[in-house]
Amino acid sequence: MFKPKNKPLTTPPRVKKDFALFTVAELQASKGKVLVFDVECFPNYFLIAFKCIETNKVIYFERTESKDLDFELLWFVLFNFCLVGFNSINYDIPVIFLALSGASCRTLKDATDDLILYNLRRQELEEKYKFKILPLNHIDLIEVAPLKASLKVYGGRLHCERMQDLPYDPSTALTASQMNETRFYCLNDLDLTALLCKELCPQLELRAQMSVEYGQDLRSKSDAQIAECVISEEVAKVNGRYSKRPRIAPGTIYKYKVPKYIKYQSEQLNNMLSIVANADFVVKENGSIEEPEEFTELKKVKISSTYYRMGIGGLHSNEENVHHIADENTLLIDRDVASYYPNIILNQGLYPSHMGKAFLKVYRSIVERRLKAKKEKNKVVADSLKITINGSFGKLGSKYSSLYAPDLMIQVTISGQLSLLMLIEMIELIGIPVVSGNTDGIIIKCQVDRYNDLNNVVKHWERLTDFETEETRYKAVYSRDVNNYIAVKEDGKCKAKGAYSAPGLQKNPTSLICVDAIEALIVGSIPIEETILNCKDLTRFLTVRTVKGGGEQDGVYLGKAVRWYYSTETKNKTINYIASGNKVAKSEGAKPCMDLPLAFPNDINYQWYINETIEMLHDIDFYHRAKKPEQITFF
Repeated sequence: MFKPKNKPLTTPPRVKKDFALFTVAELQASKGKVLVFDVECFPNYFLIAFKCIETNKVIYFERTESKDLDFELLWFVLFNFCLVGFNSINYDIPVIFLALSGASCRTLKDATDDLILYNLRRQELEEKYKFKILPLNHIDLIEVAPLKASLKVYGGRLHCERMQDLPYDPSTALTASQMNETRFYCLNDLDLTALLCKELCPQLELRAQMSVEYGQDLRSKSDAQIAECVISEEVAKVNGRYSKRPRIAPGTIYKYKVPKYIKYQSEQLNNMLSIVANADFVVKENGSIEEPEEFTELKKVKISSTYYRMGIGGLHSNEENVHHIADENTLLIDRDVASYYPNIILNQGLYPSHMGKAFLKVYRSIVERRLKAKKEKNKVVADSLKITINGSFGKLGSKYSSLYAPDLMIQVTISGQLSLLMLIEMIELIGIPVVSGNTDGIIIKCQVDRYNDLNNVVKHWERLTDFETEETRYKAVYSRDVNNYIAVKEDGKCKAKGAYSAPGLQKNPTSLICVDAIEALIVGSIPIEETILNCKDLTRFLTVRTVKGGGEQDGVYLGKAVRWYYSTETKNKTINYIASGNKVAKSEGAKPCMDLPLAFPNDINYQWYINETIEMLHDIDFYHRAKKPEQITFF
């Protein structure tokens, strides 16, 4: 929605971007190309717009009280191009076909509300409004893109030219000038969709190839959805029938089955194992597993000087604000378990009971084919099979999936944690410290002259468990915590995780210049001021943030996805939530940057970025922050 009724807000002035319209002849000559598309719907205005990714030419169709769609030309567009949208399976495509049935703007707005506000399904919409949705050559990007974000947020993550919310409340009856402004807004959304489509090109190409191989249209599916489709289809071929999705009643109790190889030497870890083996894992209403109450005792499992936290999700060590450095006497070694969860499934012979052992046959075949393709450097095949292997695991915990098997989810995740703790204990017992552990890997601080001892222990563990580990050596590791760190490899390249990882579709950019400065300091001893002051790429200074309900500054509405940099002109200003008036986190001194400027701004508050970098260096223990004195206890 645009803004609450009781807030006197304005919208920022926007320069209208030029666009070129298709002629009918150009459109006919472009048959087969890729068009991104979007729909806008108001009580008296309905718009469908298309843009060619290759030529940037646009064509749009409007329905108003005095103007109707060009039905013949719209039918031509729908059935002669590859159409790419965002959330288009569940919204745009249904309302387009409803519009083609002759529905008025008011009816289209009612249908829009049914889909968006009341979560009506496509089939239910067809029944209610008596129309038919036909199959198209169509790709919906919403599931292909990682995690869940709005189109505006994805655009911000890709440093789009313009971030803009819908300029009017969807319930508004628009004037002619407002219709014109809405059209420009829609065309900007087309630019965002095209930008996202180009970014996802490798994933879409893999999906297209997999679609041919498996005889299903997988182009609009997430990794997990692809895994479900592929494995279900292959299991059906083996069993001669499709497996029905299981119905598992809430309150169903599962027990973890301890693998025979899991053995510990310390009393503490054996007590931990007893707690896990005797715990009840109960299915919740939403189909997931509730973490047993007994697991509260497992939030601080101490091995030597390091604490580890067990849970439903995975194992994590509890270190904070710490660094480790390799030297002539000390090695920093990262040992990751290769294909950890897939190998747990195969080694323990785990399969969903409703699919039977056919699941294992299919799953093993996929894993082996991927390993073969990887060895032969057939990247396309290896990557497509990796999608199926990795995506399948998440579906084990979804009650809506044909792969649903919550007992397997527990068996896999708990086995992974117990196995890793077993390796950690074995290494610590020979006097070599493990300084970090996380899901499928550990970091070890090993004396050079004890490397062979370490290797012998790891190989022994691999023989017992039937896992394989892969080694990476670091020069240094600087950690805010187990999930947020910067590790310097022996070749001088940095491996950054969490808050320090490279930007992309999975995370919002947050003052990336600060991480640039940290890495330059750690690797090349370049002063942070030099990196920050010499950078002329504005995108490294930007922050993108989702603002629930929308944000504003000085009475100007910015949107639900806001972009800014820190400016000397706005030192005393903040961005605020419209609904509450509260300050948006870390927006002190923020200057909104919803449109990227043509030139690098001259008001960058460099000192803010320098101070922030120094604070981050304290967080990862590159600079030492004074520790708080420990509380004295007497009992």
